[in-house]
Amino acid sequence: MAKDIETEVRTELTHKDYYDPPPTPFYDAAELRKWSFYRALIAEFVATLLFLYVTILTVIGYNHQIHVGDSCEGVGILGIAWAFGGMIFVLVYCTAGISGGHVNPAVTFGLFLARKVSLVRAIAYMVAQCLGAICGVGLVKAFQKSYYNRYKGGVNLLSDGYSKGAGLGAEIIGTFVLVYTVFSATDPKRKARDSHVPVLAPLPIGFAVFMVHLATIPVTGTGINPARSFAPAVIFNNEKAWDAQWIFWVGPFMGAAIAAVSPQYVLRPQAPKALGSFRSSPPL
Repeated sequence: MAKDIETEVRTELTHKDYYDPPPTPFYDAAELRKWSFYRALIAEFVATLLFLYVTILTVIGYNHQIHVGDSCEGVGILGIAWAFGGMIFVLVYCTAGISGGHVNPAVTFGLFLARKVSLVRAIAYMVAQCLGAICGVGLVKAFQKSYYNRYKGGVNLLSDGYSKGAGLGAEIIGTFVLVYTVFSATDPKRKARDSHVPVLAPLPIGFAVFMVHLATIPVTGTGINPARSFAPAVIFNNEKAWDAQWIFWVGPFMGAAIAAVSPQYVLRPQAPKALGSFRSSPPL
């Protein structure tokens, strides 16, 4: 019996990567004294700046092609989806080792709810992401002001024929798909369990962004990233741009919250055991 227990302990230690790391402290002020924290903020700022610069240019270029009648030769909706998904793949790959490669306040919010990042880091990341996004869109306007103003600056708008409820639902489900993919692609259990299968985390994350854009561009232009929706509204600064802005904040945060809860408490193997422990607990 003692030998069996010792074998189990050794096996557990050998496969320690199979288990989740301890949760991050809710509030960790010590991070403010670390240079790595500020490196991460710079990485998030630059990544979101580049993300908005490339993608908004793509959207404006597509709108211009539609306007002049070259829609058949333009990038089309498929090209826009590839621009967003491809940039997320590239930027997450480049910044994952520095900041975790969030590039999205909704992703940061979901990771915060799952205790993967502290409150201090979550708030700082969101501020850096929004500022980077504003600077990225500002560069687009500075370089192509006439096209930017003519084609509404790549602002997310609710398409004609869709209710605000439909737009909100599209943002919730789209963000759920993205954030759930983030959790799945970065799951330490998957890395240990499927160690024989090479998994490049940025690839499924970028592909999730691509697929969601294909589905929701006709509805809302696809937000699923509050910084992406907020920055064009700030720079374009038109009343219509702010009309449904709340959808692009409430929807992504709700989708991220659902995605954060699902892997932790619903889909993990420990979930039935946890529920069983509740049932077997004696009444107070």
